[in-house]
Amino acid sequence: MQKARAGIAAEDGTAWFGVAPRALKPLDREAAKEAAATVAECAAEEGLDRVAALLEGEGPLAAFLAAVFDLSPFLRDQARRRPVLLDRLFDTPLDRRLAELGDAIAGVALAEEQSEAGVMQALRLHKAEAHALIALASLAGAADAATTVARLSALADACIRAAADFLLVDAHRRGKLALPDPQEPARGSGYVLLAMGKLGAGELNFSSDIDLIALFDERAPAIADPVEASDLFVRLTRRLVRILQERTEHGYVFRTDLRLRPDPGSTPLAIPTEAALTYYESRGQNWERAAMIKARAVAGDTAAGSAFLAELQPYVWRKYLDYAAIADVHSIKRQIHAHKGHGAVAVKGHNVKLGRGGIREIEFFVQTQQLIAGGRFPELRGRETVAMLGRLAELGWIGEEAREALAGQYWFLRDVENVIQMIADEQAHSLPEDDQGLTRVALLLGYDDADSFSEAFRRSLQLVERHYAALFETAPQLSGDLGNLVFTGDVDDPGTLETLSALGFERPSDICRVIRGWHFGRYRATRSSEARGRLTELTPALLEAFGQTRRADEALMRFDAFLSGLPAGIQLFSLLQSNPRLLELLATIMGAAPRLAETITRRPHVFDGLLDPALLSELPNKAYLAERLEAFLGGAAAYEETLDRLRIFTAEQKFLIGIRLLTGAIDAYRAGKAFSDLADLTIGMAFEAVHAEFARRHGRVPGGRAAILGMGKLGSRELTAGSDVDLILLYDHDADAEESDGDKPLAPSHYYARLTQRLIAAVSAPMAEGVLYELDLRLRPSGNKGPVATHIEAFRKYQRQEAWTWEHMALARARPVAGDAGLGAEAAAEIDAVLGADGDRAVLAGEAAKMRDLIEEEKPPRDAWDLKLVPGGLIDLEFIAQHAVLAGRLTEGSRPTATAEVLARLAPDFADADTRAALVDAHALYFTLTQIIRLCLTGPFEPDDVPPGLADLLLRATDLPDLAVLQAHVEETSRTVREHFDRLLRGPGDGS
Repeated sequence: MQKARAGIAAEDGTAWFGVAPRALKPLDREAAKEAAATVAECAAEEGLDRVAALLEGEGPLAAFLAAVFDLSPFLRDQARRRPVLLDRLFDTPLDRRLAELGDAIAGVALAEEQSEAGVMQALRLHKAEAHALIALASLAGAADAATTVARLSALADACIRAAADFLLVDAHRRGKLALPDPQEPARGSGYVLLAMGKLGAGELNFSSDIDLIALFDERAPAIADPVEASDLFVRLTRRLVRILQERTEHGYVFRTDLRLRPDPGSTPLAIPTEAALTYYESRGQNWERAAMIKARAVAGDTAAGSAFLAELQPYVWRKYLDYAAIADVHSIKRQIHAHKGHGAVAVKGHNVKLGRGGIREIEFFVQTQQLIAGGRFPELRGRETVAMLGRLAELGWIGEEAREALAGQYWFLRDVENVIQMIADEQAHSLPEDDQGLTRVALLLGYDDADSFSEAFRRSLQLVERHYAALFETAPQLSGDLGNLVFTGDVDDPGTLETLSALGFERPSDICRVIRGWHFGRYRATRSSEARGRLTELTPALLEAFGQTRRADEALMRFDAFLSGLPAGIQLFSLLQSNPRLLELLATIMGAAPRLAETITRRPHVFDGLLDPALLSELPNKAYLAERLEAFLGGAAAYEETLDRLRIFTAEQKFLIGIRLLTGAIDAYRAGKAFSDLADLTIGMAFEAVHAEFARRHGRVPGGRAAILGMGKLGSRELTAGSDVDLILLYDHDADAEESDGDKPLAPSHYYARLTQRLIAAVSAPMAEGVLYELDLRLRPSGNKGPVATHIEAFRKYQRQEAWTWEHMALARARPVAGDAGLGAEAAAEIDAVLGADGDRAVLAGEAAKMRDLIEEEKPPRDAWDLKLVPGGLIDLEFIAQHAVLAGRLTEGSRPTATAEVLARLAPDFADADTRAALVDAHALYFTLTQIIRLCLTGPFEPDDVPPGLADLLLRATDLPDLAVLQAHVEETSRTVREHFDRLLRGPGDGS
């Protein structure tokens, strides 16, 4: 009978989902069958014969589940560990089972003699089942994106309420609170939890963090002693976060983020409502107003929470906006770029949330208009994105076409985002970079292949971009009525000086003089009357764009230097006139990125690369760069010409990689790989040219081979725009070779030493086109005391018998980058053997910790933004990773050299899942900030003097609202990393 019932369900999945499940194609049919068989076996072991029979069958439901298990490792593991979640669907349809789980979660807090451990376990088990069922309904086509995010939000609401209720009851039992009714613990407690962001809007992602603000009303009847209230509610909030996000053997509930509270760097985790109101009304910023649009009292004393939000209404919804407020709203919009006229985008690796044409652009489209108009139109004060698109259309703020297009694409992109996260239950927002990963996403969404999905995805992004860019056209025009702008004659116009001062220029008279020079045709780019006419029309837009950089004078002077080197100007001026986004990008470079500004000032023709419509859609991977390098070097006959062309090519490609990073077309890790691939190729090509030139006089050593090892950030493929390059040159030759075979023969050791010195000169010596890279060879055996080139046998002997622990740690990032592939492979095998040798883990950890202490003593950090040297900064992460490689504390697989990959593969008996996640997240934060700062600045980052353009870049990349929040996040992250460093390398109880 059981098998018969299973057979019916296998034929008709409507018994589970209410509709027949969508037919999904697996990546691999055999793998899908194996995955289903594995789950069936687990079900049989637990006596769940209906599930086993279903998965062994051939019907559409069985095929759907097999495909899901093949495409989503997360859902396969959930079903394997708890096949009962499938078995229950034979008796209870999915939507009803979700309702039962909601009731079960609600009852967790008030269970008799409930413990914190019991709450944690129950919430994790209920949430895991609900999470899996919500995903299955979505993938089956039984729930659209709107239903899915609503279900996820309701699940989070219930879990937060249950945790908060338990904590309030526990405080009541311990006499810390006097609850009016312990059966309704939230009522009158004064403890307020506001849901922010997507949870506040009821639009939660599948694997999203939840953003909360914790408040307490000191006047609440449950609070006996207002003096102790702050400590009490801070402790409750800390426990709440632990209950929700700590990973146990049952998983976690929701990762919880409290950084949206007022001034998170200096305020406690829970804040009195009066203090919060005072903050918002006196110091609140427009991004905080935007965030409060979605605020919702989600748990605790919701009546007190609603009262707080009601008091906040005049702050969020201003009836009359002054000009400064409107300008600030538009500056919020500028943090997300309106990419218009830049052609296609790359689908692989595209960030669905923050990337071009992504979810955040739609959200900003709605929120900025809500901020401007919501004060006068209460109908525009809703939290839900799509509902507010409808209201904006009804009130005539946007057209019906924009409403339909953006609403449709919003749900499409949310589906894509959810599917990305359903694969491994990770808080990921970017599409995979590999073909198989992209195909996996496409199949989960019901597409036949990656190509059909990619086409739909590109169309969606372009549609969003078009409407988002149109929003900028309705913003105050860059060339609007700014006031007097008169640059004729020899005398400064007083009105023009006033206008320039108002725009942000500190030396308006000097600016007048510079612009008069343009109009007098003193540069080649402005000699023709047509060019001067175009520039005259463009000048108001230029001045306003540069004025918004805060360092307006400096930005305009850099532009002047750039203009002075241009061979012609008409094309550029016309382009900037027709493309405000490009003008904004140019202003950002001039005002926020001195390093890039220096590049285009010295080489104006690199700006031509921005005209390539494929620039932002082509990934700058090694094959892409190699193809362009080969074309660029074609025809270079002379040795010096090759070196010059390598310098030109490297500078241009660094600039274009930087622009991709600046615009968000690639993220920091891909930029690091691109900068490293560029170094591999150009140093390898320089070495070939040097060797060929050297051999003309000195010949070649019989059997001679040379290979270059990349060390440090080159080895780990984490170079930045300003990185030096660490190398080791290894060589080998026939055992009986005594000298090279050229006109001026040299002994092998002398030959390769001279060859290496030639390479250093060829790469690092200043030439007409500058320096290729600054080379550092201090990581070679014996450092500066040893020969510049090392025989492979000497290298092998040194590493096995003489090298210090720190040298082996440095070796953990080594990889062959150029030269003879065979010798490179031998060197890599030798490095693997050295790093794989058994060593005393405690001794290795102790030596690593001592080295870190020595660095800290000799090179103290400049400030909290010295991300490399700060305690808990990049060096701590690199030392943890290098120690793990050396001590054999990684999961199985080939040796990774990238720090982030090593941290992600730390062995569970060395670092648990929470620790790994914290370290990987910390590295991503530091690396992202470092890449952008090194791209833009040639000197140190000064937090009190940050160009707004650079601030916007950092905030967009980290998805944080302002620099104070970012700094608080950096400081909190460094504290967390240092705690992990001390525990992993110093041992428990030793935090010295």
